[in-house]
Amino acid sequence: MAVTLKDVAERAGVSRSAVSRTFTKGASVSARTREKVELAARELGYSPNVLARSLTTRQTRLIGLVANNFRNPIFLEIFDLFTRGLQDRGLRPLLVNLSDQTDPADSVRLLRQYSVDGAIVASSTLPPAFSLAFHAAGVPVVHAFGRPSTTTSLPIAGIDNVACGRLAARTLIARGYRRIGFLGGPAGASTTQDRLAGFQAECAVSGGVTLTVDYADTYSFDAGRRKTTDLIGQPLQEAYFCGDDVLSIGAMSALQEAGIDVPGDVGLIGLNDMEMAGWQNIGLTTIRQPIQTIVGAAIDQMAALLDDPESPPTVQLFPCEIIERGTLRPLP
Repeated sequence: MAVTLKDVAERAGVSRSAVSRTFTKGASVSARTREKVELAARELGYSPNVLARSLTTRQTRLIGLVANNFRNPIFLEIFDLFTRGLQDRGLRPLLVNLSDQTDPADSVRLLRQYSVDGAIVASSTLPPAFSLAFHAAGVPVVHAFGRPSTTTSLPIAGIDNVACGRLAARTLIARGYRRIGFLGGPAGASTTQDRLAGFQAECAVSGGVTLTVDYADTYSFDAGRRKTTDLIGQPLQEAYFCGDDVLSIGAMSALQEAGIDVPGDVGLIGLNDMEMAGWQNIGLTTIRQPIQTIVGAAIDQMAALLDDPESPPTVQLFPCEIIERGTLRPLP
């Protein structure tokens, strides 16, 4: 039989309400009573029923962790960091898959069914309409890896994707590449648009650079491989900035299968620095996105909203850096 609150109260010689207050954050209970209750709970192996307690506090401590691209391995790292980080703060993640979802209203209804206390949109490709719909419904929301906007005021933690595009272009040009290509994710994704904008802007200020632009259907290995296979039938560029590591690895697979050497014939640079990018048989030169820092900032923003729903939203953008491996020619 499970140990109940009543069992703890009897062992400690206190009322059941005293036990309840002991395990309720912020409730008033004397130090002596707390000591007796905690000792009795340890002796009996009692753990408070958080679901039952939520009926009293009207707080579930559930945080909807919303994403839409489960085919990209980087999200395994992101979800690992988010779930552990939320649990360390006494919050409980509820993973929500919006891969085929197009109506924000349906997503709001889904989260309301579970009475979440807040939502973290962990996606760079979901439109802002989803975060705005949660906010309009009274659900505290943070957009991790989101795009800053001058027209909305939601908490955001991420990177400056335009600056990353510029960094990629400078890196290629510094190595002597003059015929370069952009291989992005979906054309409608804000990350694709911003990375391309920075990439084009930097190329424009460097003389003698020619640029081609292509898009993959999704941020996935198969999409990167499929699009690169199409490009192999055309004159290839000297190097490509792939808008994501997983696209880069797909592109590398297609090039190597066609007998095209990387970086001898074609250079590649990705973005994210996912774990797989550092594997010995891949060794992808890439732009590191500080994922752990972004996740931590998003969790801090969510905790602040739960403590004070009226706290002003913050936009935190973190710098990226080049990670040198083996898919670009060395600096001259």
